[in-house]
Amino acid sequence: MGRNTRKRRTPLATKAIAASAALALGGGGLIWANFYASAHESNSGQNQTKAATGQVATIACPDVQQKLTNVPEKARQGVATELANLDKQITEAYARLASTRQAQTQDANFVQNAIVGPLKEKRSATLDRIRIDIQRVGGQVDAAGLSALAACTTQTANQTNAGGQQQNGGQQQNGGQQQGGQNNGGQASASPSAGAGAGQNVGGQAGNGPVAADFVDITKVAANVQGKPQASGNASKGTFTTRCGVNANKNHNTDNVIVAPGVTNGAHHLHDYVGNQKVDAFATNDSLIADQTSCQNQSDLSAYYWPVVRIQNGTQDFDQNADGGGKEGNVGKILTPVQAQIKYVGNPQSKVVAMPQFLRIITGDAKTTTNGLANANAHWSCTGFENKVQLTTQYPICPQGSNVVRTFAFQSCWDGQNIDSANHRTHVAFADPASGACGNGFKAIPQLTMRLVYKITPPTLQNGQVKNAYAVDGFPEQLHKPATDHDDFIAVFKNNLANKIANCINSGQKCQ
Repeated sequence: MGRNTRKRRTPLATKAIAASAALALGGGGLIWANFYASAHESNSGQNQTKAATGQVATIACPDVQQKLTNVPEKARQGVATELANLDKQITEAYARLASTRQAQTQDANFVQNAIVGPLKEKRSATLDRIRIDIQRVGGQVDAAGLSALAACTTQTANQTNAGGQQQNGGQQQNGGQQQGGQNNGGQASASPSAGAGAGQNVGGQAGNGPVAADFVDITKVAANVQGKPQASGNASKGTFTTRCGVNANKNHNTDNVIVAPGVTNGAHHLHDYVGNQKVDAFATNDSLIADQTSCQNQSDLSAYYWPVVRIQNGTQDFDQNADGGGKEGNVGKILTPVQAQIKYVGNPQSKVVAMPQFLRIITGDAKTTTNGLANANAHWSCTGFENKVQLTTQYPICPQGSNVVRTFAFQSCWDGQNIDSANHRTHVAFADPASGACGNGFKAIPQLTMRLVYKITPPTLQNGQVKNAYAVDGFPEQLHKPATDHDDFIAVFKNNLANKIANCINSGQKCQ
């Protein structure tokens, strides 16, 4: 891994992560299959998320993308395509698991012979193509190490509990490294028979989460937000606000041009888009600068996009039978934010330099259920509580009259050279949470912050189940855990706007 892969987060992010982490199995694609639930079933009018008790199988696959930190520029497109193929293979294996329950109960070796074995063969071929892509342009690759990432493991697993000690204000203080592991009942246990085991409760309208443990009454959570780093005399104290709407025009797709350029449905979940209006898998720097924007400031053509939030009350939306939607376990009515605030802020220790054109930043990790919380940067709260409580591993149940809030604070330190990196992380970093300073020769840039507000009828918890749940879209195997929340950004500015933003922040002004 590169030196900045395990990043220090903003103080808010560091303090929000609970000590009881989501289930992590060595950084891979953990596959959960609920064999009774249908992606299109409601619950007989009860508005209750599915709590099916079918057998649940898991497959843990190493996360290849996070280990590729030195891919030559000329090989990155080919490698990105193959990485997307690995994600697709996991999705297909998930579907295979979900549709073969009877065969698994009749043959203890079915999962290994019919699913895991063929999956390893597919992954081996894909990894070999990655090796060829890198070596063809003169890059170096550890062929044996890469090949070792092909194998996946099979397990039976108990219900994964997301919350645990967060209700008591539990939080991480070690710069983002995982503490506490799983809480009781959350560990996966190996079994010689992949189809064996007691009934499971994976929850969710589609049978792949969320579950009751993913929610907490925010009024019962101890305050866990602490003060920001003290500003020095050289601090950049200004702000620049850009108003780009709430995606009321429903500009959606399931692509991700940053991690899977040229691959349709590369995200396997649906995004909201504001700012640049033509961001799909085939967008290029040239097309982005030529496109239209939803921002009031027409010089801001940046792409701001995030996974949608859905309410799981038995209703469906336009994509209930589509890839990335109901076909992959992302179900329920899509919610449009009632507010979407985008603001650039300064650094408490130094002036900022302008963002380079076409800089790409991903904040958070869409695969924390399997990767662990090292790169988690999810913040969930409620209006009236944002300065007191921020949650990472649970969704808040807000009191009457209070709305759900998602907050993002992007990496604000840049290596000064690259607009992207092979794993989309090592070219940017978080500032030190205690001082706010950038380290390792990185430069402070305007920090992108986003605040999304949703009007949601509060879910209720009854008998260990959740009614009227809401959840963020995600990869199907990630169980719609709150910690998987993430946000994506491509800097696209015209008419010297990047420099205007930096100058505004450095001079201490409030601009828009």
